[in-house]
Amino acid sequence: MDYDVILIGSGFGALTAAALLTKRGLKVCLLEQAKYPGGCATSYKRKGYWFETGATTLVGLDDHMPLRYLLNELELNIPVRKLEPPMQIHLPNRQTITRYGNLEEWIAEAEGVFGKYKQREFWEHCYQVSRQVWRTSLEQRSFPFSNFKDLLLSIYRIRAAQFNLLPAAFNTMQDVLEKYGLHQNQLFVDFVNEQLLITAQNHAGEVNELFGATALCYTLYSNYYVDGGLINLVNPVVTYIISNGGAIKYGQQVKIVESLRKGYKVTTGKGSYFSRFVISGIPLNNTQELFSDKSIKKRLQPYIMPSEKLNGAFTMSIVLSGEIAPSVLYHQVHVPEGLPVIGSKSIFISFSHPKDGLRSKAGELVASVSTHVAHPEKLQITEKGQIGNAILEALELAGILKRESIIYNKSATPGAWIFWTNRAYGAVGGYPQYKSIKPWQMKDARLDHKGAYVCGDTVYPGQGIVGVCLSGIIAAEKLWQDHY
Repeated sequence: MDYDVILIGSGFGALTAAALLTKRGLKVCLLEQAKYPGGCATSYKRKGYWFETGATTLVGLDDHMPLRYLLNELELNIPVRKLEPPMQIHLPNRQTITRYGNLEEWIAEAEGVFGKYKQREFWEHCYQVSRQVWRTSLEQRSFPFSNFKDLLLSIYRIRAAQFNLLPAAFNTMQDVLEKYGLHQNQLFVDFVNEQLLITAQNHAGEVNELFGATALCYTLYSNYYVDGGLINLVNPVVTYIISNGGAIKYGQQVKIVESLRKGYKVTTGKGSYFSRFVISGIPLNNTQELFSDKSIKKRLQPYIMPSEKLNGAFTMSIVLSGEIAPSVLYHQVHVPEGLPVIGSKSIFISFSHPKDGLRSKAGELVASVSTHVAHPEKLQITEKGQIGNAILEALELAGILKRESIIYNKSATPGAWIFWTNRAYGAVGGYPQYKSIKPWQMKDARLDHKGAYVCGDTVYPGQGIVGVCLSGIIAAEKLWQDHY
C-alpha cells in the first residue's frame, strides 16, 4: 500500500482527520483538486489581495469545543484577534442591533430592540442548550451510532445531563419561539430566521432546537479573526501533517475509488494511489459518484439531498480604498423585499481587520460578501450585474460602505463554485437542517463498514468550521476504533 489512509479533499474536516491519524502514527495523504488547502474554510489570492473562500467567522476555540480540542491535541497555537462585538445586524425596519459576546449585554441589547417580553428567558434557555450541546459533542464521539460498539461506548460515556437534551431533538426553533410567546413578534422572527440561515441553512420551522439554539448562540462564544485570512488557520495543520510524515498533493481531482480485496485504489487525473483506508472529505453528492462499489452508492442514497433542498451562494470579493474600517467587522443586512433574481432576504459581509497587513495594502480593506441562492441547479444566473448592484445599494443604505471607495469588485455565482470547488450544484454551507431528520438520522462517518469513511459539512453534525472539525474528529475516532 502507498498509504495507510487517503483523504479525498483537504477541507477542514479532512485536515482534522488527517492530522489526528498522523499523530497516531498512520501514513496519510490528502488529494486536493485545487491549489490551496482548506476547501470552503480557506483563502485565495487574486490581484495581490487575499479573499476568504467561504466561511469567515471563526469560533470553536473555547473549552469543550472541537477546534480547541484539535489544536490542543496537535499542540498548535494559532495567532488570532478576538472580536468584540462579533457582529451587527441591520434589521428590516432600519434599526441596527449589535450581537455582543457577553450574554447579559446581548440580552439588554435584544430587549432594547425587540422589547423586554420573554427575551431573557429565550436567550438564557438557548445558551444553556448550546453549552450542553458543545460539551456533549466531544463526550459522545461515537455518535451517530452505526454499530454495536458505538452504542456501548456511548453508554460508557453518558452523563445524566445529556438526557436533558433529548426533548430538544424533537422540537423546532418555531416551537421554542411559540413556547416563549415570541412567534408573534415579527421583527424578532425575521431576525431569528436570517440568523439561522447563516449557521443552519434553514429557517425556524425546520431547524431543530439542538442545532438551532447552538446556531443562534455562536456569537455568545469567542469569535476570532485570523490575520491573512483563514488560510493561516489551515496552513499550520497542513504543516503538522507533512512534518509528521503525511503528504498533500494538489491538482489531484479524484475520478474513481475502487474497493479492493484489501484496501482501496484511488484514481485521479494524474495517476492511481493505493491505501488501506479512505476518507472522503467532500459532499455526499460527490462522494456517491466517486465510489464504484454499488453497495456504497445504495447505502448513501437515503442521505443524499437534491438541489431543491440545498443552497448555493452569490458572492462578491471587494477591495475598498480610503474607507475607515468599521468598528465591527461582520454584518448581516436584511433585505425585506428580497434581492432581484435570487430572492434572498439577507446579505452577509465581512471586512479585513484594519491592522491586518497581509490581506491588502495600508489604507485598503478587503470585504467578502455572500447571500443565499436556493435550488442552485435550477437557477441559472446570467446577469450578475443586477444582483450585484442591488447588494451594493443595500450595503450603502445600511451605511456599511461607499461605492465610490470600491477599487476592485468581482462577483461569482453557484456556477463559479462548481468550477472552484467541484461541489455538486455549487452548493455551499453544507446540508440544511430539516425537522424530518433527527441528529441520529444524519449520516455517520462510516461508508462501507470495511475501511471507507466520510466527514465534512454534509454529515453529522453539519455546517461551519467548528462543525466540520467535529466531523473529522469523529471520522478519525471511528476509523481507529474499528481497526486498532
